[in-house]
Amino acid sequence: MFTNKTRLILASASPRRSDLLGRFGFNFEVIPAKAAEPAPKRFESPEDFVARAAAHKAQAVQEELGVQDAAILSADTIVVLKDASGVQILEKPKSGPDAVNMLSQLSGKKHEVLTGFAIVLPAKGIAYQETVSTAVWFRSLSREEIFRYVETGEPMDKAGAYGIQGVGSFLVDRIEGCYFNVVGLPVSRVVEQLEIFEIIS
Repeated sequence: MFTNKTRLILASASPRRSDLLGRFGFNFEVIPAKAAEPAPKRFESPEDFVARAAAHKAQAVQEELGVQDAAILSADTIVVLKDASGVQILEKPKSGPDAVNMLSQLSGKKHEVLTGFAIVLPAKGIAYQETVSTAVWFRSLSREEIFRYVETGEPMDKAGAYGIQGVGSFLVDRIEGCYFNVVGLPVSRVVEQLEIFEIIS
């Protein structure tokens, strides 16, 4: 459907992002960043943080490879819960109990899934970053449902401890915004920007 005008590198180890990009016919290489992921800064908004995290990955791969004429695409996804206790950023769970805690917090509530993506192409002076938000409502979950879901292992490599495209679909009552953003890549916005920058056509 699309063809490359420039070499494209996906700086992400996520199989979901590779699968989404692979549907459009253009070529890309997968080279995950080796650099440690940054932590949120004090007073930094979740939107700014996730965009900065994505840009950090793209810049790290560009520096590691030393390429100037390749476009590097990266992304980072977080779940943001706003309630009486304030604003919480939920990234990937560190353990089974951590996943149970995250899902218990999300049960019966609305949260935001934020995916920041970045495109770096030094040859054209491009250093672009953007954050896309999708609102997600969870239905009320029983403790048994949460434990059974965590036992599947699916939550362990996903922000907020769930995968909407997998077994975790049963958790979700409804969404408002881009579904693919919740999966991990806001496809429409990413493809549009790749076209604008003449990386694909």
